[in-house]
Amino acid sequence: MKLHRIHHVAIICSDYTASKRFYTEILGLSVVAENYRSARQSCKLDLGLPDGSQLELFSFQNPPKRLSYPEACGLRHLAFEVDDVAAWKTKLESSGIAVEDVRVDEHTFKRFVFFADPDGLPIELYEAHIRGGG
Repeated sequence: MKLHRIHHVAIICSDYTASKRFYTEILGLSVVAENYRSARQSCKLDLGLPDGSQLELFSFQNPPKRLSYPEACGLRHLAFEVDDVAAWKTKLESSGIAVEDVRVDEHTFKRFVFFADPDGLPIELYEAHIRGGG
């Protein structure tokens, strides 16, 4: 018996419209399903990645704020694998998103970069392949 892969990650947002736009229009995730759950007065948006994994985006009325950024106990950040971190940095910045400088992982020598979603959730983009020249 073993775990196979991450099926989904759930995110609670404060502004459903802004977060939906961010994850679909800026990051390019596809909408798998979108439902309004009247009993909870909550929207649930299932977003898909090419490998079949998903993000679940939830809206709730008055969710509590994140305790601290980014060092609270619990989930530290969400990371996506990409082919070209620098190209993504340019794309995100052209959409008005503040992106940290590209860094190189000292152990894998792969490039990565951090930015935040509309609620300040730290997101990392991690390059799939080692590029020459650092």
